[in-house]
Amino acid sequence: MSPIATQLILWHKDHGRHHLPWQGSRDPYAVWLSEIMLQQTQVNTVIPYYARFMQEFPTLSSLAQAPLDAVLVIWSGLGYYSRARNLHLAARMIMQDYQGQFPDTRVILQKLPGIGRSTAAAIAVFAFNKREAILDGNVKRILTRYFGIAGYPEESRIKNLLWEKSEEVLPVTCRENQIETYTQALMDLGATVCIRHTPICKACPLQHNCVAFKEKRVDQFPTTRLRKPLPKKEAVFLLLMQHQKLLLEKRPASGIWGELWCPPEIKTGIDAASYCQHQLGITVQSPIELPILDHQFTHFKLRIHPQLLQVVSNTLDPHNKFIWIKPSDALEYAIPAPVRKLLKQNFLLDNHDTSNHLNTN
Repeated sequence: MSPIATQLILWHKDHGRHHLPWQGSRDPYAVWLSEIMLQQTQVNTVIPYYARFMQEFPTLSSLAQAPLDAVLVIWSGLGYYSRARNLHLAARMIMQDYQGQFPDTRVILQKLPGIGRSTAAAIAVFAFNKREAILDGNVKRILTRYFGIAGYPEESRIKNLLWEKSEEVLPVTCRENQIETYTQALMDLGATVCIRHTPICKACPLQHNCVAFKEKRVDQFPTTRLRKPLPKKEAVFLLLMQHQKLLLEKRPASGIWGELWCPPEIKTGIDAASYCQHQLGITVQSPIELPILDHQFTHFKLRIHPQLLQVVSNTLDPHNKFIWIKPSDALEYAIPAPVRKLLKQNFLLDNHDTSNHLNTN
């Protein structure tokens, strides 16, 4: 067995995480859900979402049979909503194409939407005790430091080298759950010790053979990419109110907020009243400018200019794309985090449905 594997397995017994809600089960559905939720999301953030999701959709079949809207409601606030859409789609594919039997190999798992090589490997390890290597962000950080691998980890040449190293240091066998313990230990070490900033090297079982530690260059690994300033986008959100109800529009399936409910959006510089009349069939009073809301995504920054508009007359025919809803009830729908914040700031005072700026009677 490789020195890394031996040391991590021994370390995990006393220092690893043993009580996460998805641990102790080989249910592939539970393992899969946890791995998808943990993509780009901290464990402490995931835990309450995981609990609610499992309560609402305890089985693969229940998830596959649920409408996407219901899935997005439970996911609302966790972000990266394509994960939820892919989860729902994959559940239906497993029920239909695999007769409800969860695939048990990495190669087949990778064919499902939303499951890449590392996630597929983690599911294969934890659910089926398969000998597979993972390479998530934590593992990349550990390996670049341990082996002193310079270069941006997402560059194809460096990433391929990291995959080679990840496979090279695997335990030789899967006896006595060694592969599962080793894989969990890797994740735990990266999450609690070999962290991005100020790693706790004195507590690391790998320090004596770690190139970065021995050469006092821990802060130089992994190599960071030169970041360009995030592009900035601006949009106007129309908060249309009629009889104390707010108009929400379901977003198209594609896009960062696909299938979520949002206020109608227009570009800056467009006259809101004219848009409402000609595009929605709604006549409104002069808009009231509300405080700007800034929200940052992974790849860009969004500045939201909310405008509050009282409806005078309305010929809009609500259907699957539009709903009129009390702002407090909208919080129970699948809405993105900035919309949730927007509603709370401007409509919900002391848990009552009121407006800071407009009499909506």
